This record gives sequence, structure tokens and C-alpha cells, in this order.
Amino acid sequence: MSYAGDVTPQQAWDLLRDRPDAVLVDVRTEQEWQTIGVPDISELSRPVHFVEWVDAQGSPNPAFLAQLQAAGVATGPVVFICRSGQRSEHAAVAATAAGIAPSYNLSGGFEGEVGPLGQRDVNGWKVLGLPWTRR
Repeated sequence: MSYAGDVTPQQAWDLLRDRPDAVLVDVRTEQEWQTIGVPDISELSRPVHFVEWVDAQGSPNPAFLAQLQAAGVATGPVVFICRSGQRSEHAAVAATAAGIAPSYNLSGGFEGEVGPLGQRDVNGWKVLGLPWTRR
């Protein structure tokens, strides 16, 4: 496998709670962080790291790995989160290839998948009631 695998939001929370060395990296865009909110793991006495995988126009961030390392993310376990779990999967693959392991993808992401009524209300960090805040 090219990364450690997918975890549900609850599994991610449990990993972050139980492993003091575990890190959460939000790879969405600055605009998403500002308008939608961000995961909040402050009750676990640690920060969320914010490193864009792509910019607001969808262009890849060529400095992604360097910015991860600058944020202090050099080893795992690392859980990557995005809106729905697609960008974060790519980030987990790239981090693993760079030796940052184990790297996990948070399936369902922050907002979750689109449900039958067109709303992102199926799964995801926010939908499942895990802590989040405005940035």
C-alpha cells in the first residue's frame, strides 16, 4: 500500500487521543479553513497543522513537503484531513513516499460525503460531532 490506510473520523480522534506523537494535518485551502471551520484538537493539548495540498485555484502546492517539515511534521503517525478524503489521500501518499510514516487518510474528511439531498451530511469530522472551531 502506498500509505498506511484510511481511518474514520472516530478512529482518527482515538489515534490522536491515545498517541501523544500523532499529528493532524489539514490539507484544505486557506479559504476553506476560513469559511467552513477547522478541526479542533486543543483538548488533546496539541495543534492542528495547516498545509495546503492545492491552492484556491486547484494548483498543486510545490512546497507541500517542505511546509510539512517546517511545521515540524517529520515522522508519523500523521492523519491527513481535507473536505471529503480525496486530497488527503494524495497527501498521505506523498508523505509516505517522503518517509513520513505511518501516514493515514481520514475517510469522509472534514465535511463528509454528499448525501441524497445534496448536502455534505453523510459522514466526516464535523458531521459526526467531533470538535471543530472557526479559524
